[in-house]
Amino acid sequence: MTNSEKNRRKDKAFQVFGIFCTFIGLVVLAIFLIDIVIEGIGRIDWDFLTSLPSRRAARAGILTAWAGTIWILVLSALIAFPLGIAAGVYLEEYAKKTKLSNFLEINIANLAGVPSIIYGLLGLELFVRIMNLGGILLAGALTLSLLILPIIIVTTREAIKAVPRTIRDGSFALGASKWQTVWYQVLPASFGGILTGVILALSRAVGEAAPLIVIGALAYVPFVPSSPMDEFTVLPIQIFNWTSRPQAAFLTNAAAAIIILLLITFLLNGIAVYLRHRQQKKIKW
Repeated sequence: MTNSEKNRRKDKAFQVFGIFCTFIGLVVLAIFLIDIVIEGIGRIDWDFLTSLPSRRAARAGILTAWAGTIWILVLSALIAFPLGIAAGVYLEEYAKKTKLSNFLEINIANLAGVPSIIYGLLGLELFVRIMNLGGILLAGALTLSLLILPIIIVTTREAIKAVPRTIRDGSFALGASKWQTVWYQVLPASFGGILTGVILALSRAVGEAAPLIVIGALAYVPFVPSSPMDEFTVLPIQIFNWTSRPQAAFLTNAAAAIIILLLITFLLNGIAVYLRHRQQKKIKW
């Protein structure tokens, strides 16, 4: 048997092994999803979506939880979106290749993989204690903004890199300045990819519970937050609270809340896939 035949067999074996592992993962995921849907789909109704939390499972709802989740998503996007894009544009278009810039790039990439609980501890010390904000929506949004900021910066840089060089050259040939080229040509051409990264980052943030628990988000909030200075809870914390209860009815509530959270996540990811597909068509064109 020649070396080329051995390599082909190894490639084939690795391909079969990869397909098998993927199939196992999909089967396990399908079992979990089917079990959750069977248990929780019957609990979802208008009252469940619009009722306040309660000590009685039959009367408990997720109004405060999903309202807090929407608040957190909006505030986190408003904070992280401009900062992440500005940092990405600077590092990609303006920063000189020095030891400092290389150091920053490496650490930003590493921060994207830091466990979320670390960001919770940072938010607890910086926003809750030093800035004395307490466990309010603004503190939670600032903490999750730190969590998703490295992802947005990296995605912004990759989206800008994907813009053809000819667009920049054409803009410079017409007499545009560096800033005019970036603002009127590069950013519009890369905006779909940037927005995709932002949405994917928010879809990660929507499922985080650990950092918000650390900064003092509440498991029981009997009112809907009306400003960034209000106390809050979110769907992951509400789910965690219900799964810790011994009554079976609360587990049904938790399954129903998981379905709602999955729908929000799938919606965000679907929008991201659509935007990425449209951006790829635009670049090919």
